[in-house]
Amino acid sequence: MSTTQQIGIFISLFLATASPLIATADGGRTTPLTAYDVLQAYDFPVGVLPLGVTHYEINRATGKFIVYFNGSCRLSTEGLYQLNYMSKISGYISKDKITSLSGIGVKVPYLWANIDEVTRNGDKLKFSVGIFSAEFGIKNFYKSQRCR
Repeated sequence: MSTTQQIGIFISLFLATASPLIATADGGRTTPLTAYDVLQAYDFPVGVLPLGVTHYEINRATGKFIVYFNGSCRLSTEGLYQLNYMSKISGYISKDKITSLSGIGVKVPYLWANIDEVTRNGDKLKFSVGIFSAEFGIKNFYKSQRCR
């Protein structure tokens, strides 16, 4: 293998593990994917995140991600639960699974609890809070909600 080929392989591996995902746009330009695009690449609907992501970081090798908002954000899901997104959320993402999640809380009767995992199983999303979980139809997350 030539030195040029070795350098090309090294650069490809470095970019694949250290940089945000890149998509090719019309005209041969490259543009970074949005956080919502990344969710879809891992088989999650965009509505898992509210509107207002300012930027994000992801390590494709480990799935470690950080998503940033201008401030905290509150919204409701199916009218039953209130969600609170902090200005920075993080965790690990893989196909159909988000783990070690921090920065998203859900109001359950009388208290706030941290959502620590989200999994997709067909047309259902399961949100876990410790040993407790709740499932919702994926159709409720096709669109991102605006924060209040």
